[in-house]
Amino acid sequence: MEKPPIVPIEQWRQARADLLAEEKEATRMLDAIAARRRRLPMVEFSDTYEFDTPAGKRSLLDLFDGKRQLAVYQFMDLGPDAYCGGCTWLTDNVPSPAVGLLADSDVSWMTVSNMPLAQIAGYWEQKGWTIPYASSRDTTFAADTDAEFGFMLTVFLRDGDRVYRTYNTTQRGVDRLVFTNSLLDLVPYGRQQDWEDSPPGWPQHPTYG
Repeated sequence: MEKPPIVPIEQWRQARADLLAEEKEATRMLDAIAARRRRLPMVEFSDTYEFDTPAGKRSLLDLFDGKRQLAVYQFMDLGPDAYCGGCTWLTDNVPSPAVGLLADSDVSWMTVSNMPLAQIAGYWEQKGWTIPYASSRDTTFAADTDAEFGFMLTVFLRDGDRVYRTYNTTQRGVDRLVFTNSLLDLVPYGRQQDWEDSPPGWPQHPTYG
């Protein structure tokens, strides 16, 4: 297996300093984008849905669980006994303690899917996940959030009993939530996925292979 070149310590420190300058520039850009995100306008979102949950029927307002902000991840429905690899990978990276830390900042997390509730529950049990979930089956929620038949993160804000959509993202926008990916981006061989720009000889495989 190929490895990074070995160089004297001063050469390594200079190369690291050069990269650090670019990292800081990227961080400042991300901070500026986050500032713009906080200034996005919002749109009122009608709460006409009945979600199936382990505790019974719940409205979108109920999913806030008393918090002012709600993050909903739409988990793809691929049919009976079929599960999205990307959605599974993301959910593997949302541990229950993180959900508690979000709650400390007035944010609730909910994973929603068009899969029937029993199918979701069975998969959660199989995977050992304990984060909250709900079924949006037989509702227009996925379409109304623009997730349609895919996956998407949608953020809502509650003002009393009125609900507003403030943000949504999908594809690589959701990728930034995945702790494992963020750490793998720091190690020599990266994520080892075949779309990455890596030196010749680096180990690589299909993203969900």
